[in-house]
Amino acid sequence: MSNVPVNRETVLAFHQGGKVGMRLVKPLKTQNDLCLAYTPGVAHAVKEIAAKPETVFDYTAKRSLVAVVSDGTAILGLGDLGAAASIPVMEGKAVLFKAFGDVDAWPVPLNHCRKDGANTGKTDPKRIIDAVLALAPMYGGINLEDIAAPACFEIEDTLDAMLDIPVFHDDQWGTAVITLAGLMNYSRLCGRPLDALRVVMNGAGAAGIRIADMCKAAGVKDLIMCDTKGVIHSARTDLTDHKRRHASDTQARTLQEALRGAHVFIGVSVADCVTADDVRGMAEYPAIFAMSNPDPEIRPDIVAHVMGDKPYVMATGRSDYPNQVNNVLGFPFIFRGALDAKARTVNTAMKVAASEALAALAREAVPADVQALYPQEKLAFGNGYIIPKPFDRRLFVEVSFAVAKAAVASGAAPADTDLAALRADLETRNASRG
Repeated sequence: MSNVPVNRETVLAFHQGGKVGMRLVKPLKTQNDLCLAYTPGVAHAVKEIAAKPETVFDYTAKRSLVAVVSDGTAILGLGDLGAAASIPVMEGKAVLFKAFGDVDAWPVPLNHCRKDGANTGKTDPKRIIDAVLALAPMYGGINLEDIAAPACFEIEDTLDAMLDIPVFHDDQWGTAVITLAGLMNYSRLCGRPLDALRVVMNGAGAAGIRIADMCKAAGVKDLIMCDTKGVIHSARTDLTDHKRRHASDTQARTLQEALRGAHVFIGVSVADCVTADDVRGMAEYPAIFAMSNPDPEIRPDIVAHVMGDKPYVMATGRSDYPNQVNNVLGFPFIFRGALDAKARTVNTAMKVAASEALAALAREAVPADVQALYPQEKLAFGNGYIIPKPFDRRLFVEVSFAVAKAAVASGAAPADTDLAALRADLETRNASRG
């Protein structure tokens, strides 16, 4: 573990000058190189693409370049701080794309995308949609980031329908993919199939809605969702379309009432909204996914005290506790697989495949080099290890390939894709990565 303190001074020093830049992938050292790279040679590539538009993936960087797009309306847990303030996060996202998925990514912060073209106020979905449609020719995929709900739903859905490249809003789907992986492994540990679990969620924003979508797509049938007004039940008249899809026929009206007898709590909400008594009232062998950052819905030490020697699973969004639900386990490899398969979208089948691959990897023996990075933890499948660690290099192959395979099987990618060659290429690239 690094001993460098994570404080204001060291962080700002680290970010000085930015975190991303451009590297050349072809030589430019001679006059001949110059003629090939630009005029007159480049005209041949121009004419080839004009005649056969699909060859843009062959003769440009488009096939492996992702735009990381944000208007800065929902930056981390800091809120609406604007497009410029989002840049360090978008650069960070680009760094993670490259380091973990070998995907080239570039920050694209967008100004003038609020109502009436302002830089403050609510997001105008149409302005972001139009901007992304305008810049899309250069990119093989679009990663939407830190765009506030409910605008983010319309933006992603519209762009996904209009573009023939993968569009993925990580704040919606990233947490959902990793959470589902953890839930799959909890299901194995406790001996209850997914369709027998009673799941209670607190938080009905972008992440909460998509976690619910993913859980139901994987087989969960009994799911109660709560927002700031309590249980989202079928009698409420104040629900958005996305919330209405998850309204429950239940007599429970508060989070506390819903948690009685529940097997699973999933929180993407606010700190300290779950109490020790709430945990005591849950079913035997419960799972608590308390993912509010930096402070979880209930602290792990409180849960540990309540449960004593009884079995339970605890997950958070923090790196200083076991079972971190970390989006970096998902998006680099989802895009890697989608790009390699030339997928036109990232559909539900591909997302569930990513969850299944993550869950399966956590059940395998952990390599010694990964264990060495976490000397304080015992990394072996069980209550304290249901999700792989980000530095497990096997993620690059296993999750990426699972996504690519699902893309082909679901019709999102060409049916004639050579999956064996694709996997072999992933393994070769993984072996050569730094």
